Amino acid sequence: MDILMIIILVIVVILIIGIILIYNGLVNARNKVKNGWAQIEVQLNRRADLIPNLVETVKGYASHEKEVFEKVTTARSGLLHAQGVEEVAEANNMLTDTLRTLFAVSENYPDLKANENFINLQNQLKDTEDKIAYARQFYNDTVLMYNNKCETFPSNIFANIFNFKEADFFKGAPGSEQVPKVEF
Repeated sequence: MDILMIIILVIVVILIIGIILIYNGLVNARNKVKNGWAQIEVQLNRRADLIPNLVETVKGYASHEKEVFEKVTTARSGLLHAQGVEEVAEANNMLTDTLRTLFAVSENYPDLKANENFINLQNQLKDTEDKIAYARQFYNDTVLMYNNKCETFPSNIFANIFNFKEADFFKGAPGSEQVPKVEF
């Protein structure tokens, strides 16, 4: 009888340890998703902080391009007030499109393209865009890992019991998978 009790006790201890490991794995994965999202927000805020300086620099050269400046300001505001992955992704894509327009306007002003402040801001934005791309990739990789834990056996049982919900991926703009056409 003593051996049977020891075997049962060992099985119960193993099950408890297994449950703890699965639960802690889910919590760690969820926290990595939150961290990944926070990194994206840091870079998006950095870009949003650079934009007013860029706009003011361009305004000095292209004062009659009022519509472009308004679009950039509106897109930046939309990004700063966006909530959740879907809304932030949409606002981010809108801001990216308006920045392309702003840089297209800058092409019409040779003095602006040579301006040290403009070049510095443009380089900072490029660096930030690279960091945003990396942060998005890291976030999506982390979401994939977390969602896999939420969907695979046996952790899916505990994910349902403890209310772990799948995370949303950060998606690009519709049509962004198409290669842009470059003409000279």
